[in-house]
Formats: sequence, structure tokens, C-alpha cells
Amino acid sequence: MSGAARDIWIFGYGSLMWQPGFAYAEAHHARLDGYHRAFCIYSVHYRGSTTRPGLVLGLDRGGMCEGIAFRLETAAAAATLAYLRRRELIYGVYREARLPIELLGAQGSLMRGERLNATTFIAERAHPAYTGRLSLARQVELIRGARGIGGTNLDYVLNTLAHLDSLSIAEHRLARIRALAGSFAARGSALNGARPRALALSRNWANMPIARPRVVRDNRFSHRAKIAALHAT
Repeated sequence: MSGAARDIWIFGYGSLMWQPGFAYAEAHHARLDGYHRAFCIYSVHYRGSTTRPGLVLGLDRGGMCEGIAFRLETAAAAATLAYLRRRELIYGVYREARLPIELLGAQGSLMRGERLNATTFIAERAHPAYTGRLSLARQVELIRGARGIGGTNLDYVLNTLAHLDSLSIAEHRLARIRALAGSFAARGSALNGARPRALALSRNWANMPIARPRVVRDNRFSHRAKIAALHAT
């Protein structure tokens, strides 16, 4: 086993790529097979509300995902993992997993194509906030009308894509959402926060009725009680 394989690595696919919040020894462009970046998590606080949920990113099964692999300093590894668990595992909608990744860009003693195991956080499909496979139209509908304590859902999408572009990571699924959300979305930068036109569009869509999905407060096992009640009658 190489020294790199024995090190502790973190795979970031969303905000961890540009706002890791922890010190690291090195970072490399990397790919995770078997999972893809998707808007598969309902947001009822950060980018939406209980009456107008939004969508945030998760790692869902199938396909592949390009992101950033961070090697942790050995002395700080335990503290960094504890920080990440506090950050990612608050509501239980993400699950910690250790998965094989492949380095796409490396330097020094590391080679392109080298495979390592990395800790990452995948979508917990058993959680009520997991959306399942929503149609593209449904994703756009939710995103254009949602706003939470972190701002509009639309700017979350634009900000994510702007950062992915800056890292030369292509994400065609998210780019299609941006295109459908409005032609203005492709103009300018979203890195400095919400733009007036995005805010105006989000306000207009927020006034339109929308079916409420099951959110975090729902009991994920309630269907069992309903089935039992049907059998009892």
C-alpha cells in the first residue's frame, strides 16, 4: 500500500470544493464512479421553506462525479473529520461513506489515474428529504420558486455552476437546469450573491401554487402504520 493510500482523503463535490472550511495538505481533481451530483435533497431552511421547498445537491447512485480530493494532515485528521460530521450530518439526510476515487490531476509523488479511498457524504435515500428521481421540469419548477435563509435557490444553482466552471469541471445536468431557469441566468457572475433579476424571478414564482413534498418532519415509516390500519379493517 502506497503512502497516499494510507493517508486520509476527503472527496468534495459541492461547496466543500470551494469552501472546505478545514486545512489540508494537498488537493487534486478527482473522479468518483458509481455516484453523480444531483439536486436530490429538499431544502426547507437554507434554500427554501416548508411552504416552498427548494433543492440542494447530494451524491446519488449511478453515473460518475468529478470533484476535488483533499489529503488531510495526519495530526489534524481526527479534528477535521469531526468538523465535517458536524457540518454534513446535522439532519441525517447525508450519510458518510468511504469510497474509491481516481485522481484526474496529480503532481509530485502522485500520478494521474491513481486510485485511493476517500471519505465523502452521499444522499441517504431512506430520509424523507430525499427527493427521488425528479424530472428536469420538476427540478426547475422547485428551484425557480424557492428562497431560504441562505438566499434564492436559483442563485444557489448559478453559484454552484460558476464555481464548477472556475475549476474546469463540466456538469451538463446542472447546466440544463440553468438554461431552463431563464436565459438571463447564463449572463454575469453569481459569485457575489443574488442578482436583482434572479431575486425578482424567484419572487414571481414564489407566488404560484405548488404541491408540497414530504419534508424532514414527516415520519419516514408512516406508510407501515397506514398499511397496518388497512389490514385491521
